[in-house]
Amino acid sequence: MSQNTPGHSRGLKKTHKATIAGVAALGAAALTLSLVPNNGSTETEPQALNTSQRVAWSYDANAPQAKALAASVADQHTTIGLQAKLDAQAKAKAQAAAKAKAVKAAKAKAEAKAKAQAAAKKRAAQAKAEAKAKAAAKKRAATKTAASRSVTRTPVFANNLDGWIREALFIMDKHDIPGSYNGLHKNIMRESSGNPYAINNWDINAINGVPSKGLLQVIYPTFKAYHVKGTKFDQYDPVANIVAAANYAADRYGSIDNVNSAY
Repeated sequence: MSQNTPGHSRGLKKTHKATIAGVAALGAAALTLSLVPNNGSTETEPQALNTSQRVAWSYDANAPQAKALAASVADQHTTIGLQAKLDAQAKAKAQAAAKAKAVKAAKAKAEAKAKAQAAAKKRAAQAKAEAKAKAAAKKRAATKTAASRSVTRTPVFANNLDGWIREALFIMDKHDIPGSYNGLHKNIMRESSGNPYAINNWDINAINGVPSKGLLQVIYPTFKAYHVKGTKFDQYDPVANIVAAANYAADRYGSIDNVNSAY
């Protein structure tokens, strides 16, 4: 069991100290009053008492001094209680203020975080949009460059039989249509003698209303079925006529080179 260190006392609260002081004062007053004999004598000099004489001491609670002291102690208790209540209210108010401040700080922090996240999201979206725009621009530039190179690589052909055959071979190569210069040239010379406006008005096709036309003497249904995109849709156009005829010959004979007579 612990004991108090000599010369020291346990700490007392403010209310305890006030109460003890009041009780001590009341006790002192009671003691002073009790020392007055019952006969109310105020003699200052002590008198000798007989051994048989009984001394009576009393405390009168209704005495003015006792009532004043009791009222003083009661006032002290009231004051102490009121002060304690005020202290408790001040403490509660301070705690509420601190809590409100903490809530406000947390709310401000959350709002700042949300704002930062929104800004980061916006920046990311902008960066993505910019990257997409750059990629599209790069693609367009690449397409334009490729088209420009393609145009640059496209040779200029002469407007004669040699140029028509070479241009037709250039287009046939892009569309995987087989045939050679010699194969085209020999069939052209047999069919039209190199005249792009040649027309046959006497054979069975002419009798049926679909005469053969052009360098390789192609009838309209055949020209329409085997026309190659990128060439003119005209039977008399020399390049369009050659390419369509070569496309038909490849489908039916394997290549225009395999044709050695009317086809």
